[in-house]
Amino acid sequence: MTKQIGDAAPLLAIMQKLRDPQSGCPWDKAQDFQSIVPFTIEEAYEVADTIERMALDELPDELGDLLFQVVFYCQLGKEQGLFDFGTVVQRICDKLTRRHPHVFEGLAATTTSEIKQNWEQLKANERSKRELNSALDDIPLSLPALSRSIKIQKRVARVGFDWAELPPVVAKIHEEIDEVLFEVKQEHVDPKKVQDEMGDLLFAVVNLARHLGVEPEKALRQANQKFERRFRGVEAYAQADGRAMTEHSLAELDSYWDKVKHDEANK
Repeated sequence: MTKQIGDAAPLLAIMQKLRDPQSGCPWDKAQDFQSIVPFTIEEAYEVADTIERMALDELPDELGDLLFQVVFYCQLGKEQGLFDFGTVVQRICDKLTRRHPHVFEGLAATTTSEIKQNWEQLKANERSKRELNSALDDIPLSLPALSRSIKIQKRVARVGFDWAELPPVVAKIHEEIDEVLFEVKQEHVDPKKVQDEMGDLLFAVVNLARHLGVEPEKALRQANQKFERRFRGVEAYAQADGRAMTEHSLAELDSYWDKVKHDEANK
């Protein structure tokens, strides 16, 4: 280990220097809360990608990039007299202490289920104090669509708006597939209606993932990675055959795909 955790002073000083009105970096000086949001999202995904690839030697660098985003917001807040890094640290310390009464207050909770139930109740109490009008209030609109849909579903499930068993969840998916196909088979296809029904289908699939305890965002990223890996294998087989991909029939490419899957299964 090098520096001890908590020694954020050098990073805060660097951030302040970058934003110095006279000697700071022109790019950093030009940013505001809204302009750096895309970079924050990108850095969070890069952290997730590093972990999924198990490239843990790269993780400190990626976590540093993400931490810099937090420090950037804190500098902006400090300049506007809103909050600073110390405020953020204090808020998260207070929240973690408050939401872990089984650790800090001796509340009896020994199972994961009990701890989760206490956590959700504490969060619900906090939301009620913020004068929210709906169970769906305060779910960020900027969340990726898959992540936001599962948050919506979890919120409504807490107030009883959920199926208790799997069969109706699966039946809903079949229903939505039928509705998509109905729209695409119309004599005059309405793209807006097709998109609407596809959205319902995706939402229903996310609901199935939730009931199965699967994180849909993670599952789709893994599916993307698997498809990419296998498609590269198809390209390799096509290249070994001495013909371009476009010179192969779909049946030939499908046969390469099957070979790639067979190769993976026998590794």
